[in-house]
Amino acid sequence: MIDYINGKVTELTPTYVVLEAGGIGYEINIALPTYSWIAGKADAKLFVYEALRDDSQDLYGFPSKGERQLFLALITVSGVGPNSARMIMSGYTAVEIRQLIAVGNARALSQIKGLGLKTAQKIIVELKDKVLKIDLGDNPGAQPMEEVSAAANSVVYEEATQALVALGYPAAPVNKVVQRLLTAQPSLTVEQTIKQAFKML
Repeated sequence: MIDYINGKVTELTPTYVVLEAGGIGYEINIALPTYSWIAGKADAKLFVYEALRDDSQDLYGFPSKGERQLFLALITVSGVGPNSARMIMSGYTAVEIRQLIAVGNARALSQIKGLGLKTAQKIIVELKDKVLKIDLGDNPGAQPMEEVSAAANSVVYEEATQALVALGYPAAPVNKVVQRLLTAQPSLTVEQTIKQAFKML
């Protein structure tokens, strides 16, 4: 089992990063806060979860053991797979997710695409007593970070639309929503654009 990968960032998108370590490039699925944390770095260390299936081997990466532990807790809930857990961790920071579950805010959790109120309630019932034991104190992705300077509007548009489509949203409404957001607020970063689009799609 791979515990972590520490390597050179050779490719970065809002949904995955490629880290080169020992001459091997590892494609690792990430959530939006992790994307923002990596942006601008030449090297990164990610703690890894391996999702092994008969036909595929997917890697999911996290900036800390605490965030990985939260992800692992989420996927123990029936109906929440790795991609659903990544969607949850893209819609909220790890600290926010722990808080929402601890206080029983199913409505906020159910705003995540494909989750639904029943699944959100199930997450709360099954994890309410467990999440507060997860130590997120070592989570660099959960800390306030220096905002990445906004890229050219067209680059933000391209990366945001690609990420939203990769996360399962239909291309046509994605294009319209992202264009509307960037027209109104041209200085939005990729992460800000995607988070606002979540609420509109």
